[in-house]
Amino acid sequence: MPRGHHYHPLPRRGRLLQLAAAAAGLLLLALLVLLPAAPPEERAAAPAALLRAAVATHPLPASYERPCADHLALSLHRLRAALAALESGDVPAALHLASASLQCQYDCSHLLSLPAFRSHPLTSRFLNSLAPRTLTVKPSSSVAAAAAFPARIRPDATVCKPNSGAKPCGYSTVQAAVDAAPNYTAAGHFVVAVASGTYKENVVIPYEKTNIFLVGEGMGATVITASRSVGIDGLGTYETATVAVIGDGFRARDITFENSAGSGAHQAVAFRSDSDRSVLENVEFRGHQDTLYARTMRQFYRRCHIVGTVDFIFGNAAAMFEECVIETVPRAEGAHKSARNVVAANGRIDPGQTTGFVFRNCTVDGSKEFVELFQAKPKSYRLYLGRPWKEYARTLYVSCYLGTVIRPEGWLPWRGDFAVRTLYYGEFDSRGPGANRTARIEWSSQTPEQHVKLFSLENFIQGHQWIAY
Repeated sequence: MPRGHHYHPLPRRGRLLQLAAAAAGLLLLALLVLLPAAPPEERAAAPAALLRAAVATHPLPASYERPCADHLALSLHRLRAALAALESGDVPAALHLASASLQCQYDCSHLLSLPAFRSHPLTSRFLNSLAPRTLTVKPSSSVAAAAAFPARIRPDATVCKPNSGAKPCGYSTVQAAVDAAPNYTAAGHFVVAVASGTYKENVVIPYEKTNIFLVGEGMGATVITASRSVGIDGLGTYETATVAVIGDGFRARDITFENSAGSGAHQAVAFRSDSDRSVLENVEFRGHQDTLYARTMRQFYRRCHIVGTVDFIFGNAAAMFEECVIETVPRAEGAHKSARNVVAANGRIDPGQTTGFVFRNCTVDGSKEFVELFQAKPKSYRLYLGRPWKEYARTLYVSCYLGTVIRPEGWLPWRGDFAVRTLYYGEFDSRGPGANRTARIEWSSQTPEQHVKLFSLENFIQGHQWIAY
């Protein structure tokens, strides 16, 4: 107690009243800040109240430097959209949007080593208040064959290499064509046709550039490539992407996205996506560590070719991969080189998040060179289906062909027993020499068929609502 102030003890009853008043005040404050009270007849509105409170306590993006400011700006967009979706009755969209917002909040606080923002527990409580009412719809047999692209494509912008001898086009870089697109395209897509050639550039499709459609002339023919990697000029993983997409409704076809940093570099992303309702078909992703960063929201990959070494499909999106070829390549150099490669590192951070990776009818194997090295030194060249990047990692392989380079135990721990009691790693109907059910690690699952239905295109990402033209 500071000098000069005298303490006069209260009578016992007075002290009890004071303590009771203080306790009541703290309780009221907690209810106002964490869970706005609602009378019994308005309990159905409690999830909306949680979202409103999360928006109200969300940190101001302008108070932070990039890329943290970018994370928080996107997080606030997603929170507001989640509230609008919930109030319109679209609960699945609200959950996906809130899941993405939570991830963006986490990324900022983690990046700056800050405690969780006050909006973080509110967003988490919203997710967990609705998550048990899982996203189920009546299955539709027509969804898997639905066309993701218009039958006839008329470009709104064209890109070609200067002096290529091709017919004249509007732009010489992909970024310039993207910049020319109108903001917030709502109907149809703004189509950017990219002629064959190698385009050495980093491309960013920002939040306001919605419904961008990049169409090339074939995997390996149209290539967008760059070589940023972690540690160069102080870059983090998020900033290394050759192609980075935030605008919703993104689509791409017949094109290659590459990060050419090489096997000796650290994390080096070829493609990063935060785009909701995005579709990529016949797209090649080439890199080594962290090739494809499926960061947030609903994403669908069909008949793609994904090449990498360590955690080369990672992030915390609700992402489905259908009929994709997933291929690992050697990553070490020298006479004594070896490789412990991993396909998927899922980053689900909260049990209420709608996120995870689902691989359906995919082929997972090594490149020709990797298989040859494996045959010569099978204990030195190993490929695992995944490892838990974050505590609630969720990954499922359904009816996939698994090549001989897949380790019998299937999955790799991250560090000690981290996440092994909270993750969900499953397989259903795996085929091929790498489909060794009896040897799988004890914390993975052979998923029952009835549970596989929860991870259908309709249930997991509501693809029947937005994939088909």
